[in-house]
Amino acid sequence: MTGLKTRPDFDAVVIGAGFSGLGMLHRLRDVMGLSVRVYETGSGVGGTWYWNRYPGARCDSESYIYCFSFSKELLQDWTWSGKFPEQPEILSYLEHVADRFDLRRNIQFNTRVTSATFREDTNRWQIETDQGARVTAQYLITGIGCISTGNVPRIEGLDSYQGDWYHTGAWPHDPVDFTGKRVAVIGTGSSGVQSIPVIARQAESLTVFQRTPQFTVPARHRAADRQFIEEEVKPNYQEILEKARWSQGGGPHDPVERSALDYPEAERNQIYEDQWALGGYDFIARSFADVMTDRAANDTAADFIRGKIREIVKDPETCRKLLPHDHPFGAKRALLDTNYYATYNRDNVHLVDLRSTPIRRITPTGIQTSERDFDLDIIVFATGFDAMTGTFFKIDIRGRNGLALRDKWAEGPKTYLGLQAAGFPNMFMITGPGSPSVLSNMPVSIEQHIDFIADFITWMRERDIETAEADPQAEEAWVVHVNEVADTTLYVLANSWYLGANIPGKPRVFMPYPGGVGPYRQKCNQIARNGYPGFILTRPATSHQPVS
Repeated sequence: MTGLKTRPDFDAVVIGAGFSGLGMLHRLRDVMGLSVRVYETGSGVGGTWYWNRYPGARCDSESYIYCFSFSKELLQDWTWSGKFPEQPEILSYLEHVADRFDLRRNIQFNTRVTSATFREDTNRWQIETDQGARVTAQYLITGIGCISTGNVPRIEGLDSYQGDWYHTGAWPHDPVDFTGKRVAVIGTGSSGVQSIPVIARQAESLTVFQRTPQFTVPARHRAADRQFIEEEVKPNYQEILEKARWSQGGGPHDPVERSALDYPEAERNQIYEDQWALGGYDFIARSFADVMTDRAANDTAADFIRGKIREIVKDPETCRKLLPHDHPFGAKRALLDTNYYATYNRDNVHLVDLRSTPIRRITPTGIQTSERDFDLDIIVFATGFDAMTGTFFKIDIRGRNGLALRDKWAEGPKTYLGLQAAGFPNMFMITGPGSPSVLSNMPVSIEQHIDFIADFITWMRERDIETAEADPQAEEAWVVHVNEVADTTLYVLANSWYLGANIPGKPRVFMPYPGGVGPYRQKCNQIARNGYPGFILTRPATSHQPVS
């Protein structure tokens, strides 16, 4: 007999203790009164910011909006030191949140969830850990992050290398000393762009191995504007946060209406120049409305940035290698930098173009390309992540009939709203594939999912509904919708990790929802108001009440 009224060990098990896990724990335990256990692989809270401790690690969202919003007191009491929050301070913030709300007592650290199986005889999830624990829960909630499983490329000879090597996403807790060292950085994505200038200032020599030239915009990072924070932000935090919730990318930006194609070149470039001087994502958000939707408009921004690279980089050959031409600006993740291009003017920095001289192998003493050997003391892999799905696949997650999530997603992730997968009842994903997630200011998207999940569970419990799972037809329609929206953007014109292109053999499917934070929120709110259509709802086997 299925659906027996067995009492689970916990109402909910949450995997991960970063922004998602901490926020979900607070909501479930302190607001809803549920019993919760959080499992965290690391020895402390922080999630992404516990692991990503590489030199120069910093968030690309401005600090005053990169935060929890559930506590007005927390918003008023915490003050960031810089325009953009740096890794140590973000970690301190999350540790402060954990302490302030006494969250650690429900978190089991140094524990990795190895499997999660939906038991159809009890309608409960059975969760097992590497510490030998086996517990049951009615709800399984993943807060495992979108970009948290590092991608170390399979390069012949790595096992033979006699020096030290690191991945930026799993950095040692003790600082790495590059002084007097011959260093290589492989990769020029976000972590490469952030770490290269810092490492170059310390190392005897730095060789950057670049596969794809990047468009970057200066962050203009500096100390936080105290007057702005105290006089404009804190008194108006609720209005600022509300604007962010309904925006395109999760920031409090007023949308611009102008088109880049309606301005003469000189006037258009002056607008770009003004935003370049301010720095940050305002270059996109406050320049022109069509930079990310119209290729001709995008070309004007791309040409402007290429012109800036030519102004900054002195060596003509190095400059040529750094000029991006194979994808529109922003089709790969738009990057913010601090002195990235200028770093290539240093005498101790050398750039290798992997498209013309690929890596053949790693040797005991360094890296061998098709052109020459490089003797090295340290190799840094800034090679990104198996995004969106990689961390899910590190756990043996099985739904109805023993279906493995890895098998369900063999041709690419399929979800309804990025929140649930058909065949996996009561499993909720915070910022899963098919949600705005990585295309947004993450705390805004995380809290929207926390709100949706918590309200849905409350609604279910008020109606004695035992399980909820995505309807396969609704799931299929959502996957089609995500890809239809993606096809109207410039994102699909780049081989990016949004499509899984950085992982050999990974299906090429656009994974995040590119329709915007505000429109996505509107869809979710409408679904909640209408009684959660698109979800299959069941009551206990002993109940004779129909699900309305």
